[in-house]
Order: sequence, then structure tokens, then C-alpha cells
Amino acid sequence: MSEVTDVTDWRREFAQEARARRPDLARLCLLIGAEADPAVTEADLDAAEIELDRLAGELPYGIRDPQEWAAALARLLGGRYGFQGVPADYQRLESSLLHDVLQRRRGLPILLSVVWMEVARRAGAPVYGLGLPGHFVIGFGDPSAQVLADPFAGGRAMTGIDAELLVAGATGEPLEPSMLRPADPLEIVLRILNNIRAWATPRPERSAVALWAVELSLLLPTHPARLRYEHAELLVQRGEFLAGAAEMEAYASVVAAVEPSAAATIRNRAQAARALLN
Repeated sequence: MSEVTDVTDWRREFAQEARARRPDLARLCLLIGAEADPAVTEADLDAAEIELDRLAGELPYGIRDPQEWAAALARLLGGRYGFQGVPADYQRLESSLLHDVLQRRRGLPILLSVVWMEVARRAGAPVYGLGLPGHFVIGFGDPSAQVLADPFAGGRAMTGIDAELLVAGATGEPLEPSMLRPADPLEIVLRILNNIRAWATPRPERSAVALWAVELSLLLPTHPARLRYEHAELLVQRGEFLAGAAEMEAYASVVAAVEPSAAATIRNRAQAARALLN
């Protein structure tokens, strides 16, 4: 396969994959990495897929019980290969990029969970992701059985009480049953992009990262409408005043029917952005 170096090609594939009947989580995550790193080639993405296949091939054959699956993944990925996270990983963009996480064996909870899920899925495990507030974990088997594991902690087994304590520590609120609903691939991808935006936002010198993270989010079939306004603000911040103002006005037209005062404020900001050209 020929190498792909044009960012428009990566984005085109990302949009197509996101709209597929069954979006490929690993591929979408790898395309995020390709967007982030201009040096990434198709060969690099192929190598990452091959590594996931290789790791899956090292799992024992014939596992049936969800708890056995969780233990086998912890022994392989957390134990033998040392996949886990440390607090410093939250300060690195690479911790949100699948190809880097596979190489470094370090990453954010959600990316380590992607590694666990993709390896387990390839081996036939009944695995799913759980986007708990403030922390992403994985589960095996019937969600009601709550066979949970924390890849950030090397695959440490979790009980329902552990999940309750984790949520209470992050939010101060009790664990709601809806929080134990398996996350679908596009929800996971949006959360990864949200993490990248959260990393880039307090770093003005990384506004380009925030911009492409928003633009990829906007390519997803479902996304928060307010992302359009965030996109507009980033364009203005980066000196693209006319484009940012036009997007603000388009967003104001969307919200005018339900929030006329907010729409008026946004139009004023669009006018101020245009004035910066003078």
C-alpha cells in the first residue's frame, strides 16, 4: 500500500470510517495520530495494527469466562509488556495517540483501554469500554456482571464498589446505572478528541492541535453543536478573523431560535472579530 502524506486524505478516511456501519475504533484512533504527527505514514499505521494482532495472538486459547479474560489480559499487557499509566502521562500529547501508546506502553486511561479492547476483541473476548466520569475502564461479558478492569493500573481488577468510589472521588456524586453502559466507538473517539482539546487549550502555542482536534470532532456524525463556536473562536485566536467571524454568524443562526440573547452576543463577537482586520 502506498504511503499517505496529505492531511486531506487522512481526514477523508477519518470521515468515511466514522460513518461506516461498524466504525473501526483502532483505525479511527490511528488516524488521529496521523493527523497529530506529520511524520506518520501508512506503513506506521499498518505496523500498529500488526502489533495489536501480535499481542492478541499471545493470549491463551479457549478462554470463556469473563474473569479469566480480564486476568489473561492483565498478565499479558499489564504484566509481561508493562502497559500502564502514570500521572505524568496526562501532560503528554503522545498519551492520546494510539501508535505512540503502543510504542511507549504508556498513555491515558482511555488509550490504554483502547489497547486492551482491541487486543481482546481480536482474540474473541466479549469486551467493552466504560466511560466513567474522570476515568475510562473496561469490562468483560455481561455489563450487569460488572467484571471490570483498569488498564491505567496495569489491568487491575475492579469491583462495583471500586467503580462507585472512583466516580464519587471524581464527581462527588453516586454511580448511576447509565454510567455502566458500554461506550460505542464514536463516543470513545469523541472523548479522546476532547482530551486532546483539553490538553491543548491552556497551551496557546499548541492552538493548532486544538484546531485539528475540533475539526476532526466536527467530522463525526454526532457531536456537540457548540463545537462549531469553539472552532470559530480558535480561528479568530489564530488570526483567521474572517473565517472565524463567518462561523460565529452561522452558529448564531442555529441557536437564535432557542437562545436569541446568546445569538445576539455571538453576532457581536463576530463583528468584533471582523473589526480586528482594521
